[in-house]
Amino acid sequence: MAVQAPSADSSATEEEIGRQFAALCFTTVRGKTRVLLITSRGTGRWIVPKGWKVEGATAAGSAAREAWEEAGVVGRIYDHCLGTYSYIKLDDKGPDLPCKAQIFPVKVLSLKGDFPERNQRRRKWFSLKKAAELVDEPELAEILRSFDPGTLPAAVKS
Repeated sequence: MAVQAPSADSSATEEEIGRQFAALCFTTVRGKTRVLLITSRGTGRWIVPKGWKVEGATAAGSAAREAWEEAGVVGRIYDHCLGTYSYIKLDDKGPDLPCKAQIFPVKVLSLKGDFPERNQRRRKWFSLKKAAELVDEPELAEILRSFDPGTLPAAVKS
């Protein structure tokens, strides 16, 4: 599947250019929800996996693909947007890009050690409260604080 990133000569509107898809990777341990955060490649800050639309995939499918590539997550995808958060995508090669990311839950079934970005990122499990304290984006922090997997609809068949 090809990934569609914005380009300078794109005819997309400004709103479409910065649209990304993120995965809230979660599990439940002894009745407590835990979420998986990863480090960004540039600054090493804690983030959720996210990226551009994958050609031929749904928004939730694109988020799940990012979870695999950036964190080695194999999981159950939910086609239910938890919300949207804004951030600035830093770019060494060009201007920084304001982005909005739609976030979709992915229940982690397993974590693989061999995944595309394994040498570029760290990954770690956190409580919802701690994860909300660690991320820089206020809207993402609020989504993390209010996340309740018990309210999710059925997962997408994969």
